[in-house]
Amino acid sequence: MKVVPVQEAVGMVLCHDITQIVPGKFKGRAFKKGHIIQFEDIPKLLDIGKQNIYVWEINNGLLHEDDAALRIAKAAAGSGISLTEPKEGKVSLLAEEKGLLKVNVDALYSINELEEVMFATLHTNQIVEKGKVLAGTRIIPLVIEEDKICKIESICQTNYPLVEVKPFKSLKVGVVTTGSEVYHGRIKDKFGPVVMKKIESWGSVVSRQIFVSDSTDMIVDAINRLLGEGVEMITVTGGMSVDPDDVTPAGIRAAGGRIVTYGAPTLPGAMFMLAYIGDVPVLGLPGCVMYSKSSIFDLVVPRILAGEELSRRDIVKLGHGGLCVNCKECRYPDCGFGKSL
Repeated sequence: MKVVPVQEAVGMVLCHDITQIVPGKFKGRAFKKGHIIQFEDIPKLLDIGKQNIYVWEINNGLLHEDDAALRIAKAAAGSGISLTEPKEGKVSLLAEEKGLLKVNVDALYSINELEEVMFATLHTNQIVEKGKVLAGTRIIPLVIEEDKICKIESICQTNYPLVEVKPFKSLKVGVVTTGSEVYHGRIKDKFGPVVMKKIESWGSVVSRQIFVSDSTDMIVDAINRLLGEGVEMITVTGGMSVDPDDVTPAGIRAAGGRIVTYGAPTLPGAMFMLAYIGDVPVLGLPGCVMYSKSSIFDLVVPRILAGEELSRRDIVKLGHGGLCVNCKECRYPDCGFGKSL
């Protein structure tokens, strides 16, 4: 910071707000802290009695807050991301489309460990809508050494992308609905419509629903029929508890399912099963998916639709944040459910 004559301040950054007072008419901020002095500003500064002003001098080794924030954001942004213009030194990252938000958390920590910068994001692995603000970045002072921004750009390049939105694939989905009471028409199926509505809201299509009784052989047959029809994901609803007549897990295993997990550290959703037959994910859905506004289903399926193959470790990590507190008005995904560190 230094004091310079107004006439010599063009291109330099104002270190403080400058107030203008016009008796009986106006009192307020004429120039804002961080403003880059322009040639046309000189007459106004002189008119309000400013012969000399305090400025930061921008030189080859320093960057203004707007330029610094824009460079950080550009380095961090991957596909599906748009940037706002710098405003008050901050640049926001927005979703260009609906999809799955992915944040490289370790790289984010590395950036925020550096002094004089900040980068804040939403939690990774959540559904985001087009236009949603996903992240924001800025520097803390008005100006910063360019070397620090170069270091951040290097972190982003090594860990690219820091932030991205993965679009959802449109999958052909098959639904197997278990339960003798539904199969024999004693009660109306209420599980299938819930699953179908969510799948379709994410851009995929349910090609067929098959009803079966509580029979391992019938479940195997239904899964094989759907695979033969070329489905790309299968959900098997119901029959996931430990009751003797709940045979869905056995049916998925007998159909050749490679089990990733039977059980998940989430509530609701503890009795969830994830398996793969070839590259086709097969999901055993517990009853909570039918009546809970958000559940394990909402945490896992969007990641599958974004092209990810989930591991046992991915499911285990859901335990931190895996407790839904059943808010009176469900705000998912704008809540902590499923948001692990």
